[in-house]
Amino acid sequence: MKRLLILSVAIISIPFFVVYYLDESVGELTEVKLNYLSNQMVRVMRENGNIDVIPLEEYVVGVVAGEMPVSFELEALKAQSVASRSYVLRRILYNKDKEYDVVDTVSNQVYLDEDELKNKWGDHYIEYISRVRQAVNETSMEYLEYDGEVIDAMFFSTSNGYTEDSKVVFSNDLPYLKSVESCWDEEVAATFSFSTSISLQEFYEKLGLPYENKLEVEVLERSSSNRIVRLKINGLEFSGRDVYNKLRLRSCDFEFVQVGSNVEIHTKGYGHGVGMSQYGAQGMAKNGYCYQEILAHYYVDTVLKKLE
Repeated sequence: MKRLLILSVAIISIPFFVVYYLDESVGELTEVKLNYLSNQMVRVMRENGNIDVIPLEEYVVGVVAGEMPVSFELEALKAQSVASRSYVLRRILYNKDKEYDVVDTVSNQVYLDEDELKNKWGDHYIEYISRVRQAVNETSMEYLEYDGEVIDAMFFSTSNGYTEDSKVVFSNDLPYLKSVESCWDEEVAATFSFSTSISLQEFYEKLGLPYENKLEVEVLERSSSNRIVRLKINGLEFSGRDVYNKLRLRSCDFEFVQVGSNVEIHTKGYGHGVGMSQYGAQGMAKNGYCYQEILAHYYVDTVLKKLE
């Protein structure tokens, strides 16, 4: 009877000890700390008009968190870390005699500070910030160089299958920002192809054209990446970039189809197309590429360097 009682107590106690052990094993998440290996600072003009002076690596964390989904593969986050660090280092050189180096919006790079990230991520803050800090720590102080100078590391969301030459979009012909194939975007980007519709009236108004019942579109020139460079709409010539801006399109790889009194707009890709495609980087990472290979693919003939 005594042995039976002891056995019963033991059996009842097993679930308690298992649960207790599992709870202890999960515990609280340990927050990854950021490595500060340089006294380099970044002067950031915030949207409220204030200028914040931020340590370089802390700034890179805020940019990676603001510019790339934290759910992306670690190697993609690491590639973004190096690109963002390169971008701001070049801006620091450009703007050394000015009041600030960068703004915190898409005009340069989106930067979110600690309070903004806590508000954005809520209960997942420690988990997510640790992931981003890991990517930044594992590429600490690394940047890209071409011909002895830090590069202008442009990046964008999603390609249409190819990136674009910088001279087509920004009129500056940079040898490391050339069109390259980016076949991975379609595999991982849910909105690789996108369609929407607006009224013919609104279409004409945004382009500053008089209303006509029939829409006629003639593509005059495409770039090597299949993005539209020049076209005619009802006989009037536009640049692809002008139409992209006025209609706020996702990409310069677009098509217009009139359906009654509406215009269907079909696009491939998202963003200006120059430099690293973020979804392309994600696709490469998912296919086993490391961040060094991702950067070498999108930034042609560049060298990975490390700040002293």
